[in-house]
This record gives sequence, structure tokens and C-alpha cells, in this order.
Amino acid sequence: MGGDNAPGEIVAGALRARDELGVDVVLVGRPDELGDVGGLEVIPASEVIAMDADPGKSVRTMKDSSLVRAAEAVRDGKACAMVSAGNTGATMASALLRMKRLPGVGRPAIATPIPCPGAEVPTVLLDAGANAECTPEWLVQFAQMGSVYATNRYGIASPKVGLLSIGEEPTKGTPLVKETHALLAEGSWAENCGATFIGNVEGRDIMSPDVDVVVTDGFTGNVVLKTLEGGMKALVKAILATFETNDATREAGNVLVPALLPLYGQLDPDNTGGAMLLGLNGPCIISHGSSSATAIVNAVKVAAEMVDADLVGAVARTVRPA
Repeated sequence: MGGDNAPGEIVAGALRARDELGVDVVLVGRPDELGDVGGLEVIPASEVIAMDADPGKSVRTMKDSSLVRAAEAVRDGKACAMVSAGNTGATMASALLRMKRLPGVGRPAIATPIPCPGAEVPTVLLDAGANAECTPEWLVQFAQMGSVYATNRYGIASPKVGLLSIGEEPTKGTPLVKETHALLAEGSWAENCGATFIGNVEGRDIMSPDVDVVVTDGFTGNVVLKTLEGGMKALVKAILATFETNDATREAGNVLVPALLPLYGQLDPDNTGGAMLLGLNGPCIISHGSSSATAIVNAVKVAAEMVDADLVGAVARTVRPA
């Protein structure tokens, strides 16, 4: 029921996921508003948390909302994972309150894949918005969880972990960054995840193959994420506008646009499969609010793959209590 294109694109994506991927999908929402669900099972939920609603209050008071019922379905074993394009804060709150945190995990974190043009795999950025304020111990856990995620989703055997700062030197950054750097440099945190700490990295390093996992607090991570999204949209718009300047540029565009399509596909958020909320006792995929049916297909694909890989179990075995 959540997202700019709900429920039509969500249902269409669920049907495609079943037909194209062979994944069993259960819809959660108001049955009379979903339209033709093509035989998919529906868990009834009478309430819908709006995109602009207060996350915590809504989850506590709207116990028959689709988000709460979806999280309960995972908790109760009726589903293996939860996927939502709805209110991000309410999705996190529902998953946290119903699925609960894994033992020892201080705070869950949103792990978002950032595309790296020309590279085979993206960079994993976390936290991308779950925790505006963090402790050094939580950031160490983010490094552990992000490394496990990079290994299980992208096959990176020994992830390179960087700490986001304003300079490469250990003396640069806020007190939080400096304290976290000291803990990560000590190295024992990586014993169970095979990761390597490469030190501080800067914003320009995120979309490069030099680092696999970038760790930061949720406030900074969300600003970085939205800035990158806005920058890429502006760049694509400017390039397309240039191709329409005159006959010469239009002719050039006819040649260049087909060559640029693979790059556009790599940068298209519909193709990333969404972000993953790590640290919970169940997989939760957060897809972007404007998700199309294609975005939902890819989100379901990621969810199914992470269930098969037992990502939750791998995180539980790796995280050092905060």
C-alpha cells in the first residue's frame, strides 16, 4: 500500500517476481483496493501509514497497518522477508518493533548499494538513514554487518572497509570519526567477516572500486545518498538536454545514447533492488518511494537471495556486541 505508485506498480511487480523469478510473494494491504492480484495470497490489513506520517506514532497506534502486518508475517514465519516502498521510517519502526534486533546488535543500519560506473559491484554505504546519532561501537558493528552483506550479496570475499571523513589522515574528522577510526584500526572486529580496514575515505571515493563498504552515521549517510541521487539526476538531465540543442547535437545523440544506456541502467535506482535494513531478526528490504514494478521485482529478488544465503544468520554469527 506504500509508495508513490501503490498499489498498482507494487502488485504488478509482485506478479512479475512470481512469474519471472519463481518466488512466492504474499501481498499485505486492503484487499478491495489491490485490484487483480492474479492468485497471490493477501494478508488483510485495514490501515495504511501515509508517506508523510510520523513513523513511531503511526506504528504504535495503527496496529492493523500493512507495514505492521508485514513485519508480523516475518516474525510469525508466514513470510521469510519483508519488502516495502512505503514510509521509510515506519518500515524501520515496524520491522524493529516486530522482528526485533539480533542479540548484541546496538542499532540496525540501512545498507544502500551505490553504483560505481565501470565496476562490477557497487559500494555498500551504511548507515544511510536509520540512526542520525551514533556511537563508535555502533559504527564498528556497521562495518561488520556491511562486510557480511557485501560478501553474501556481491561475492566479495575480503571487503575493503572505509570510514567516511573529511580527510584520509586518522587525525581528521569529528570526535566520533576519530574514536571509530581507533577501534577499526585495532582490527579484531574483522576476525569473523574477513574484512580489511583501509582507513578514512572521502566522499569522492564512494563511487569508486577502491572501497567496498563505507561506514558513517545515518545523518551523514543520508545526506550523501540524497546528494549523489540529485547529482546523478541533474547530470543525466543536462546530457539529454545537450543532445537537443541543435541538429548536430541531435545527430550525435543518436549515436551516443545507445552507448550510454548501459551506464544509465547501472545508475537507475530501479535496478539496485533497494536498501537492506541490517541487524534485525529477519530480512527487510526498503525500496525507494517512486518504485516501479521493475524496482519491486529487483527488491523481491534481493530479499529471496538474502534468505537463501542466510544473511541474518551470518550477521548474528559475526557481530561483536556493542
